[in-house]
Amino acid sequence: MSLTFHWFLPTNGDSRHVVGGGHGTPATASGRDRPPTVAYLSQIARAAEDLGFVGALTPTGAWCEDAWLTTAMVAQQSDRLKFLVAFRPGFVSPTLAAQMASTFQRQSGGRLLLNVVTGGESHEQRAYGDFLDKDDRYRRTGEFLQIVRGLWEGKTVDLHGEHLRVEDARLARLPDPVPEVYFGGSSPIAGQVAAKYADTYLTWGEPPAQVAEKIAWIRGLAAQEGRTLRFGIRLHVITRDTAEQAWAEANRLLDGFDPETVRSVQAGLARSESEGQQRMLALHGGGSRDGLEIHPNLWAGIGLVRGGAGTALVGSHDEVVERIKEYHALGIDEFVLSGYPHLEEAYWFGEGVLPRLAAQGLWQHPFGSPTAASAQVPFAS
Repeated sequence: MSLTFHWFLPTNGDSRHVVGGGHGTPATASGRDRPPTVAYLSQIARAAEDLGFVGALTPTGAWCEDAWLTTAMVAQQSDRLKFLVAFRPGFVSPTLAAQMASTFQRQSGGRLLLNVVTGGESHEQRAYGDFLDKDDRYRRTGEFLQIVRGLWEGKTVDLHGEHLRVEDARLARLPDPVPEVYFGGSSPIAGQVAAKYADTYLTWGEPPAQVAEKIAWIRGLAAQEGRTLRFGIRLHVITRDTAEQAWAEANRLLDGFDPETVRSVQAGLARSESEGQQRMLALHGGGSRDGLEIHPNLWAGIGLVRGGAGTALVGSHDEVVERIKEYHALGIDEFVLSGYPHLEEAYWFGEGVLPRLAAQGLWQHPFGSPTAASAQVPFAS
C-alpha cells in the first residue's frame, strides 16, 4: 500500500522562523512575516499537489484564520489537493455541519477531509460560548459524529442525547464521496470516540515506542466495536541533502527562540487540559533546550514555542526516509507534515524524500502524473 502524505496550510501566518501559538496561546510575531493571504496559501497548495501530497491540514482556533472559509477559497485556486479541515463540533450544529460538508464535496469535486477537534482548552472554549468540561466535550463529540454519520448515510435522524438533540433531521443531498473523518486524542474517552467514529486516528510525533502503544490501544478499542482504523502521524520536517545541513537549520531555528517567548508559551501550555499536549511537553522537559533529539532524527525543539505538534524529523533525505519506514512498520500509513517556511520546505521534502520512497516502492504520485522531481532517480546525499 502506498504511503499517504499531507502538507499543512499555515493559516496563522508563515515565516523563516517557527510561528508559535496554538492550544490557547496566540501566534507569535513571526506569523506576520508572511500573512496567510489566499494568494500565499494558494501557492503552497499548488506546490503541494504538484509534488504529490494528497491533502493539506488547516488548523482551528482563535490563533488562526477560520479553516472552512479559508479552504473554500483556496480550493478555487487548486485542482486536486484535498483539504483536511480542522473544526470543533461544539461550535456548529451537527445537521448544519453535515450539510456544509456535503456542499463542500459537491463544489470542490470531493476534496474535503474532516479533522474533528474536540478542544482541549476550557478557557478558549468558553470564549466561543462552550462551557462544558473536557470529558463532556468528548461525549458531545460522540453524539455529534453519530448524528453526522447517520445523515451522510441518508437516514432520518432523531437523537435525544445528553448534550445534543435533533428531530427529523435529514439531508436533501448526500456528500459524494462521504468525507473521511480524522480524529486524535490521548485520554481514555478520546480513544472510545475514535474507536466508534473515526476513519483515521492521528497522533502527534512521539517516539516510536510511544506511538506503538497508542496504536495498540486504539486497535484494541476499535476491535471491540467491530471496526478497523487507519493511523496517521502529525510531524514537522527539516530534510536536507546532508544531515549536517539539516541540523544546522534546526539550530538556526532554535537560536531564533526568544527566551521570554519560550517561558511565556511554556507557562501557557503547562495549563493545558489536553493529555496529548502534556505528552508533548514531557518530551522536552517543559522548556529545556538540552537533549532535544529524543529519538534518532526526532527533534522536540518546535514544541518550545508552539502548541500541538511539537516534534520534527530532522536529517538527510535518506535518514528521514528511514524514520518514515520505522513509523510505517508500526502501522502508520498517513503522514501530516509541515515545515518553516511551508512553501520552501514542501519542495525540500517533495524533491528529496518522496523520490526515494518511490524508488523503494513505498510511495507513488497520487494523481498519476508525477512532477519531474518525483519521477527523478534519487541523488546521493
